[in-house]
Amino acid sequence: MKPHFSPALVREDLRDFAGYSSARTSHTGAPARIWLNANEAASASAIDPEGQQRRYPQPQPRDLVEALASCYGVNPAMVITGRGSDEVIDVIVRAVCLPGADGIVISSPTFGMYAVSARLHGVPVHDVPQTDLGDRWSVDVAAIAHTVRETKSKIVFLASPGNPTGSVIPTADLLWLATELSDAAVLVVDEAYQEFSDQPSVADQISDQPNIAVLRTLSKAHGLAGARVGTGIVHPQFAQVLLRVQAPYPVPEPVRAIAVAALGEVARAATAERIQTTIKLRSELAQILAGLSSVTAIYAGQANFVLVRSTGPDALLRLLADHGIVVRDMRHLPGLQDAVRVTVGTAADLEAIRAACTESGAWISPTDVEQAKQRIT
Repeated sequence: MKPHFSPALVREDLRDFAGYSSARTSHTGAPARIWLNANEAASASAIDPEGQQRRYPQPQPRDLVEALASCYGVNPAMVITGRGSDEVIDVIVRAVCLPGADGIVISSPTFGMYAVSARLHGVPVHDVPQTDLGDRWSVDVAAIAHTVRETKSKIVFLASPGNPTGSVIPTADLLWLATELSDAAVLVVDEAYQEFSDQPSVADQISDQPNIAVLRTLSKAHGLAGARVGTGIVHPQFAQVLLRVQAPYPVPEPVRAIAVAALGEVARAATAERIQTTIKLRSELAQILAGLSSVTAIYAGQANFVLVRSTGPDALLRLLADHGIVVRDMRHLPGLQDAVRVTVGTAADLEAIRAACTESGAWISPTDVEQAKQRIT
């Protein structure tokens, strides 16, 4: 028999919480012909003559949920979708952590929204920093388990591949941690960049380890950052808890239509090609950045960006900005006091970076690049 999701992992005061009963979920009678239960406009807007936006959308559109489940290879009952992964993060914190009491554990440097969501809910944040191994970053899962027990935290947030590190956490480590914390905490594995990684998702482990929650997004590989479509893949019993906590109507109708189209066969084939191109260009970008004499470390990782350390991050940022190229200053994060993150753009974008470095004299001779790569790895 498969294990159940433990109710003890949910806030005690929300375990019998029914949530808001919206107009789209409260009707359970005979098929409706005339809908007069949601105080919607009686006729269409002038800018929407066909009235496609007149009605409130389904809270969890069935066609979108099924398309996401198919894309990620999971049961639709395990899928909850919302306004980007940010909302799913927020909903998980809200459902699991009692403000002022329960905590979360992160492993810096990492995505900032985990701590932001926790602090907005009055939830303490405990950090178990990663270890810089020179070419990648390592998460200490044993120390994280100890911190969860010591602080009585209820959620662990780990990104794999990491942002901004690009490093993956071995599946065996994630499963060990989830098992170790089965009765204590939810392990949220943020797989926003999973499409660019050679490590399989841990979503297929949830049926055996119900305290794992996986985050996915259409913002990166699928090219829909502006649509804001995030997905939580969780145990079906946990999904029902999250749906009761989530605000109603999280997916606007135009977003649903775009997302469903993006998950169709033709669009997914194009996405697969774009992923392979990005992985190829990621390697080329790392080689270009290795040619900068100021660069002291490169973490190419398994995402769609390259993280570098530089002896002159201000100069590097200014050099690129002077050529109209904006990259991310990461010096505000713990352990990254000299780091810059560069997203993998198009081939033309990469050539623009190469040209900027060459014109400025900051780029060393191409014949010395191999020596430079050995110097920084």
